[in-house]
Amino acid sequence: MTLLVASCNHMTLKPDPHYVLGKPYQAGSVWYYPRENYDLDETGLAAVSRDNTTRLTTDGEVSDQAALAAAHPSLQLPAIAQLTNLENGLQTTVRINDRGTGDPHRLVEITRRTAQLLGIRPDAVARVRLRVLPAESHAAAEALPGAPRLPIATAPRGAVEVAELPPPPGVRQGNGHSVTASVAQAPEAPPAAAPPLRLPETVTRTAARPGRLMVRLDTFDEYQYAAVQQAKMAGAGAVIVTSRQGRTRQFRVEIGPLPDVARADAVLDQAFSSGIPDARIVVD
Repeated sequence: MTLLVASCNHMTLKPDPHYVLGKPYQAGSVWYYPRENYDLDETGLAAVSRDNTTRLTTDGEVSDQAALAAAHPSLQLPAIAQLTNLENGLQTTVRINDRGTGDPHRLVEITRRTAQLLGIRPDAVARVRLRVLPAESHAAAEALPGAPRLPIATAPRGAVEVAELPPPPGVRQGNGHSVTASVAQAPEAPPAAAPPLRLPETVTRTAARPGRLMVRLDTFDEYQYAAVQQAKMAGAGAVIVTSRQGRTRQFRVEIGPLPDVARADAVLDQAFSSGIPDARIVVD
């Protein structure tokens, strides 16, 4: 009977892939604000999904633990991203098609097949880098209903620039004839093709860079604001790190390096309790 019900549920499941951004939402004590970001490049911890239900993802695709897919708390859906296991250098491309992880300690939740290809145990977390691929993500989004259309700057069609030129040295000008040169506009590159719903299993190996586990509290343009936040977490070892973006100085407040994931989780919880909702675990 149980098998029959499960089979019927699967048969009536109707995929409806569509573009989704969504409204702000709360998971636990943390608020998330979904927004488009085609340049996202961040590090953190990946968790492996334990979901065994047959359901649709947030953007209407069939949830499939055998696919290269992931859930992210705030990116536009779908998005295509390069995911790297920093602990062993294994790298693949995933389709981000669901909201998650539901755990503010984790950057992304990946399917079991993705974890297998990246050498991550089903019960483990791993230090990862997530980098959105802009062209592929735009193509994936624009192929679906509900996606905002990008303005396309079209070049003039058939435009040719003509100018009279003097003859080269040693060459006489012919009677009634002019020497001309024309420059035509280069054709535009065709738009990227939409990636398939099920991405191919392509894995590459890069250099392992496990880095250091840190809790990043926030980044400020004014030192005085960084100092206020640092004081809130001084007992946990918070420090202010100064960096430069061009001519602008920025002040990053962070704690670490931390010895393991358990300690990083505990420090992040302490930051939330201290009224710092934007704190997150990163790999530096």
